[in-house]
Amino acid sequence: MAAQRFVDLLNEQIGHEYAAHQQYVAIAVYYDSLTLPQLAGLFYRQALEERDHAMMMVQYLLDTDSLVAIPGVEAPTNSFADIVAPVQLALEQEKRVTDQINALTAVAREEHDFASDQFMQWFIKEQVEEVSSMSDLLTVVQRNRDDVENIEEYLRREGGGESEDASAPPVAGAGA
Repeated sequence: MAAQRFVDLLNEQIGHEYAAHQQYVAIAVYYDSLTLPQLAGLFYRQALEERDHAMMMVQYLLDTDSLVAIPGVEAPTNSFADIVAPVQLALEQEKRVTDQINALTAVAREEHDFASDQFMQWFIKEQVEEVSSMSDLLTVVQRNRDDVENIEEYLRREGGGESEDASAPPVAGAGA
């Protein structure tokens, strides 16, 4: 069984992951409404990824016979000043999630909960990638704010090369 402090924080993190999912859907819809299909598609995929992260956490709690408590989330931001603002928000969100993941790992270590510490290692690696890619995207969007076709071309050229990560934790319900 996982340490109770870790379980409590992981249940909170499930809410943070669902909030990130909602925020990415809102960002995708914003870009979709501007007929920017590459940006919209990127954030629709990001939304699904955040949902999967939440469900990985759910599965871990189930696997460790821990209580799963799905929390509610606040409404996402739905309107933006310009095409840069959503990416800036996404980068800030990824940095916040990184801090949350690091805090979860620290609690697992403080509690000598080695299984939970090991579980968190994949998320640490994932957050390095997320912050890096969102930071790169912000640079591209800021540089090309007046030429959205350059942004779309960048995403067409650079995106879509992601493959399944065999080291990822299992997603609850994926086999159902």
